[in-house]
Amino acid sequence: MADDDLDLFGAFDDSSATLTAEEQAETSSSTQKRKKAPVAVASDDKSASPPSKKPHKDKTPDKTPQVLSSTALKVVEGKRIDATPVGGDKASSGVVSTGTQQKNLISFSVYPPDYEVKPTAGAAAKNPAKTYPFTLDPFQQQAVDYIEAGESVLVSAHTSAGKTAVAEYAIAKSLRDKQRVIYTSPIKALSNQKYRDLEEEFGDVGLMTGDITINPSATCLIMTTEILRSMLYRGSEVMREVAWVIYDEIHYMRDKERGVVWEESIILLPHKVRFVFLSATIPNSKEFAGWICHIHHQPCHVVYTDYRPTPLQHYLFPAGGSGLHLVVDEKGKFREDNFQKAIATLSASADDAASELASYGSNSKRRKAKTNPKKQVGTDVFRIVKLIMERQYDPVIIFSFSKRECEAYALLMSKLDFNTEEEKQSVDQLFKNAMDSLSDDDRALPQVDSILPLLRRGIGIHHGGLLPILKEVIEILFGEGLLKCLFATETFSMGLNMPAKTVVFTNCRKYDGKDFRWITAGEYIQMSGRAGRRSLDARGIVIQMLSEQMEPQVAKGILYGQADPLFSTFHLGYNMLLNLMRVEDADPEYMIKQSFHQFQNEQAAPALEEALERAKEEKEQIVIKNEEEVAQYYYLSRSLVRLKEDFLAIRNKPDYVVRFLNGGRLVKLYCPDSDDGTAKPKWDWGVVVNFTTKNASDSTSATPDTIVHVLLNCVVDNAVTAKSNDATNGSIASELPKPAPEGMMGLSTSTSYEMKICPVPLEMLDLLSSLRVYIPKDLRTLESRQAVGKSVKEVMRRFPQGVPLLDPREDMDIQDEQFTRVIEKTVEAEEKLKASPFHEATDKEARFALYNLKMESEAKMRELERKIKESKSLVLRDDLRRRRRVLRRLEFVDKESVIQRKGRTACEVSTTDELLVTEMIFNGQFNDLSVNDTVALLSCLINTEKKKESDKPPQAESLEIPVRQLRETAQRIAKVMHDAKISIDVDEYAGAFNTSLVDVVIAWCQGAKFSQICKMSDAFEGTIIRCLRRLEELLRQLTLAAHSIGDVELEKKFDEGGKKLKRDIVFAASLYL
Repeated sequence: MADDDLDLFGAFDDSSATLTAEEQAETSSSTQKRKKAPVAVASDDKSASPPSKKPHKDKTPDKTPQVLSSTALKVVEGKRIDATPVGGDKASSGVVSTGTQQKNLISFSVYPPDYEVKPTAGAAAKNPAKTYPFTLDPFQQQAVDYIEAGESVLVSAHTSAGKTAVAEYAIAKSLRDKQRVIYTSPIKALSNQKYRDLEEEFGDVGLMTGDITINPSATCLIMTTEILRSMLYRGSEVMREVAWVIYDEIHYMRDKERGVVWEESIILLPHKVRFVFLSATIPNSKEFAGWICHIHHQPCHVVYTDYRPTPLQHYLFPAGGSGLHLVVDEKGKFREDNFQKAIATLSASADDAASELASYGSNSKRRKAKTNPKKQVGTDVFRIVKLIMERQYDPVIIFSFSKRECEAYALLMSKLDFNTEEEKQSVDQLFKNAMDSLSDDDRALPQVDSILPLLRRGIGIHHGGLLPILKEVIEILFGEGLLKCLFATETFSMGLNMPAKTVVFTNCRKYDGKDFRWITAGEYIQMSGRAGRRSLDARGIVIQMLSEQMEPQVAKGILYGQADPLFSTFHLGYNMLLNLMRVEDADPEYMIKQSFHQFQNEQAAPALEEALERAKEEKEQIVIKNEEEVAQYYYLSRSLVRLKEDFLAIRNKPDYVVRFLNGGRLVKLYCPDSDDGTAKPKWDWGVVVNFTTKNASDSTSATPDTIVHVLLNCVVDNAVTAKSNDATNGSIASELPKPAPEGMMGLSTSTSYEMKICPVPLEMLDLLSSLRVYIPKDLRTLESRQAVGKSVKEVMRRFPQGVPLLDPREDMDIQDEQFTRVIEKTVEAEEKLKASPFHEATDKEARFALYNLKMESEAKMRELERKIKESKSLVLRDDLRRRRRVLRRLEFVDKESVIQRKGRTACEVSTTDELLVTEMIFNGQFNDLSVNDTVALLSCLINTEKKKESDKPPQAESLEIPVRQLRETAQRIAKVMHDAKISIDVDEYAGAFNTSLVDVVIAWCQGAKFSQICKMSDAFEGTIIRCLRRLEELLRQLTLAAHSIGDVELEKKFDEGGKKLKRDIVFAASLYL
């Protein structure tokens, strides 16, 4: 069968090769039955499993969508062992981050319909594929029994709970039964480490990561998920022999960029394959198991434990504070009193920051000279490390979300030494052995040379900017106990079995590729799970450094929150579509229908329908006297709200309003009711302190950069000091503290309310008074701020009829015609409102509230109807149609969606933008380039580092025109996408390609030493190596692409380019291999 005619789904479902005659007969009879939604039932204490085999998918995928409702999943608890946390209190029952010391177990099973449930308890005891030198925990034994019975299982447990033992049993079973097994991991480094561990255990193990292939004919193959996906699309013969696939870190499926690869591979695997999913705790594991059952027509069991071999204690260290505050103890109990003490310690420094803002105004240079937050954090880190070492809480992992911060904090420890002379000698020997594989020049690299003194003192650094071989040395040293203090980024918490006694978070704010945000409770659980070494520590210590930017509720949510649920990040890509179009009978719509995204969408429908029925009943029960006149009054009121917003949008333009934002001016904030009609708490009068604007040149509109700092009367518990102006207006508005009730201003003895300086978006200003009150220069003390509150209260006493206001036309001189029309319409609407007979009705408020409730019900019903329609339709249908249109217009497929030469070329490319590089090939943009220039030009597509203003254009004159042509081609593709209604910024897409490593790549291809090319760029050494390795991977793909269209010259050029890259430290072998 030709490659292009490969029947992807049919080829893989030829199960007869591995089924017994009895199983084949059962399969044959079961395929005649009508497909139904899966049913989840519980196993009793003896456990249960369905018959051996299930119905298989037809050669042509069923195009009719199957709706799997949550009501169809009958989930009854299976085997259960007491899961109550040690503390025994209700508050700790949901604490995932602390867990329990009891070896608890919760299990349930999801089965397809018409399956006979058979017992599986003790299945592994009869003829165990593997025995262990220790007694298995209940969750391990339950999972092993399911595997021995030939059933898929999801094992959900904390780090170090012992999930690996379950995976090892699946491998041992495959080896015993002479069936192949695949072990997938999210990253190459983890694949290398797993290969070393499993090869020592089983021997018959191979590795496939793209960079390296070892023993590809082995029974057990370790590979990245991307390699598995590629093998499935190409119809690899290996897949016919696979009986089990183990997915390590399956929760990685929620990753926005790469999560789709997990879904693709799970969907494409044949039905005969059984799965072992290893995961951190997943709250919606039942839903995930239901999806597996739904798409593969086989049972999926869930085994969950909250057991932590080593319980955790969680501490807070407030910025500028002097000690630790235990907030969650080892029994899972939240210490509210200690939490409040930590917040109180923090508030003192927070008040200082707010008052400095008041004292120094908007002069940012003077503020920066006065305070240096990063220096303060560095000092705190030093103090914490010393404290940890004094109390013998080492080894410690200190997490930071910045490579440069990791290095800066490590250098602050230069005066500390944690290793004995004997340990120093061990470090020297291990480091020398690792570096012996490098050339003399590479051993002399500054990064290699400078890190050894740190390592000798027991201090390490681990981040993506390090040379890969150094990262591995540091991992090995840490694992051997020769590093007592490790500064690491988040990637160190992924998969690598590197526990410590203590974990410290220097910051809980991270950049996720688009925005800065607080880490989620799930991310905190993953990283804090590194604390506590099984059998070595009685408890693990987790310390969170608390900064003044963090609200109390944010800190509490991170500390005491639940694990993140597993939500699909499935999205369509051109490589996916083209690979599916290339295969006979493989419809992209089938992939969408089988996705977890679609499944989750459909799951929501029954609950939404029930909610809609309830909303209808609620609406029918609302009876209003003279409803028509109430309705007229309601719509007039709503029109006044809209007119008010139009009024403020014009009046609050900086060109009109900023000259009136003098210090001391009285203002009120605009607090419209919520969209559902719920009244928001109203603010009393506040006092302007100052304002800041980042973009003062734009005086025509109220931008997110214009922030007014206002002294407001707030509820003490939720009060927040001045925020960074980096946030948007919407986020700043949502972060405002809770207002004190009106009339509570200036109470000097009150402990519940307090005057605070708050950042307010310009468009939130409502009433502007013509009066100003005196404000002291120094607002750092509570007394000075409360004195201003008393002044405001005195103004309100003197003007009982209302504080005088600025007239927008007379005082502010706003002569805008549109503004005049808004005022006229407002006056007209107010007159109509007063003229309404309902305006003077005695029961006006009660009837109006009822009508408002009815409108809420109608709005709720409309939203539910929209969601129900959405949940029952094919997700991404419009996106699929648009992307097909793009492929047709670029001639990757014809009008009948038959793949063309361009499409076959793009199928081979998964490392970069497949459309762009294919267009460049067919435009002949590589034909006249040298090998070196070809490789350098391709680096623009691989270099994902953020562009900097300081980046200079490439010095290579030979690439000036090719780079321009690249951008022109990108712009043309983006224009086609834009015309196809795909959301894309044409100029941003065309300008995104980074040329900062072009000269570096040319020099490397010309034979330069790595030390020389490092001097040509300010990028980290590890970043350069990662780029060169990805570039070599792209060139391998392009070699195959050129071969597929018969372009011999181009094939030779790409192949030669890849060989030029592959040398020295850039491709040094992993220490794990």
